[in-house]
Amino acid sequence: MSSIIPRLLKESLLEASLQLPVVAILGPRQSGKTTIAKATFTKHTYISLEDLDTRQRAIEDPRKFLLDIDNTKGVILDEFQNAPALLSYIQTIVDEQERPGYFILTGSQNFLINQEITQTLAGRIALLKLLPLSLTEIKHDNRLPNTIDELLFQGLYPRIYARNVNPLTWYRDYIETYLERDIRQVTRIKDLTQFKYFVQLCAGRIGQILNYSSLASDCSIDVRTAKEWLSLLEASYVIFMLHPHRKNFNRRLIKSPKLYFYDTGLVCSLLKIESHEQLRTHYLRGNLFECLIISELHKHFFNSNRQPYISFWRDNHGHEIDCIIEKASQLIPIEIKSGMTPYPTIFKELQQWYKISQTIPTDGPKGYVVYGGDENQTRTLGNLISWKNLEQLDV
Repeated sequence: MSSIIPRLLKESLLEASLQLPVVAILGPRQSGKTTIAKATFTKHTYISLEDLDTRQRAIEDPRKFLLDIDNTKGVILDEFQNAPALLSYIQTIVDEQERPGYFILTGSQNFLINQEITQTLAGRIALLKLLPLSLTEIKHDNRLPNTIDELLFQGLYPRIYARNVNPLTWYRDYIETYLERDIRQVTRIKDLTQFKYFVQLCAGRIGQILNYSSLASDCSIDVRTAKEWLSLLEASYVIFMLHPHRKNFNRRLIKSPKLYFYDTGLVCSLLKIESHEQLRTHYLRGNLFECLIISELHKHFFNSNRQPYISFWRDNHGHEIDCIIEKASQLIPIEIKSGMTPYPTIFKELQQWYKISQTIPTDGPKGYVVYGGDENQTRTLGNLISWKNLEQLDV
């Protein structure tokens, strides 16, 4: 079994490289951006801007730096956010020469380069996102854990699977590296201890409606700072917000977003969960399972270079659908249940949704219930899908 796990993004990456001169692979640290870039563009020259000497040359004389590395095949510029000034010079080069897929950029700090990209490379660059491994990827590579609790605890970062690393120590080191290096590098946060506590508070609110005032108060910061720190975590691909669906069906709706993390292993570490056995009775187990499934749906769209139109729906009477996917003119409801047994009322919320939205399963796409069990079933009110078979969701 190879230590390199094939990634589903590769097809989209190759397609983009045939159409545009610059392709950027964005995503969190250690999600596999460098690995997929090297494996896909084997003849490109690889340059790491994490290297201090290389970075200094790129910053001091970007024009000469790009001339020195110019070749007939192409260039991979790794962790490009370390020298964003290169973008203006890259624009000049790609405008002068027609070389599709010549520049391959990787970056883990989207917030540093988005403005530069908007100003200089609009229409010349493809932006692809690579998150940690998907369930489909590890399943196809025969690395799927035996139980859902093991998966939630291990998370889905590639190194844990490729090198059989202990997730307990790996995530601890990952958190410290992220806080001490990346945060200091890009922001003026002075009290890293307070920021780490803030991230832990976010982990404790996973899958919940976000109350900015409560979060800020618990961390002893103001709401403005809380929003800035949340934006920082979003832009560095640690968390994401799931926003409520806009259609109200003549009902008053919740307007605040839900807070999720892209990786459950990271959340377990922040919550000080030390084994998958502890998850069995943990009060946030259901939230973690929900987080896993919704992040997997994001990966599904990102891997095929599509924009995910994903939301949730909740009215002020407590009726809720965990996830709604907009597909063309259709709304596909998805309920998420961590239990392993398909109890008789498992389709209750879907049935209520059909009533509220005035849709009937026979007239349109059936909804889904994704659960913690092992078997798929087709029911009158929807499809029951095991967490092991998410690729069977028709979204």
